[in-house]
Amino acid sequence: MDRGYRSGVAEEESKVADREAIVRVALDYFEGWFDGDAARMERALHPDLAKRSPDDAPAPGELEKLTAREMIEATAKGVGKTRDVPDRGIEVEVEHVHREIANVTVRSAVYVEYLHLVRTREGWKIINALWQHP
Repeated sequence: MDRGYRSGVAEEESKVADREAIVRVALDYFEGWFDGDAARMERALHPDLAKRSPDDAPAPGELEKLTAREMIEATAKGVGKTRDVPDRGIEVEVEHVHREIANVTVRSAVYVEYLHLVRTREGWKIINALWQHP
C-alpha cells in the first residue's frame, strides 16, 4: 500500500474525529445549559471563555459579557432550564477546523451562537461565544 495513501487516510480520519469531538463539545454546551448539567458545561468551556451578546446588554450598543465561571454557576442554578423548549432544534455546523482552532455555528429554537474553539490538552474547548436569540 502506498505510504502517501495511508497518511492521507489517517489525516482524513483525524479530521473526522476532530469534527465529531467539536460537535460533542457544542452539544455539551447547549444540552448542558438546558438540562442544568454544570459538569457538561464545565467540560465544554475553556477557563478563559469570553461570551458576549447584544441581546441582554445593559444599554444599546453595549454587550452582555459572561465568563466561564458565570456560565457554569448559572447552569448549576438551572437558569438554562427556565429557557428550555420542547423542541430545542439544535443544529451544529462545524464550519472550519485549522490545526488547533475551529469555527462553529449552532442554531436552536432559543439561540444562535457563533463559537470559536481551541484544542487543549483536555480536548476541544469553547474559548469565544457570540450569541443572539433567533
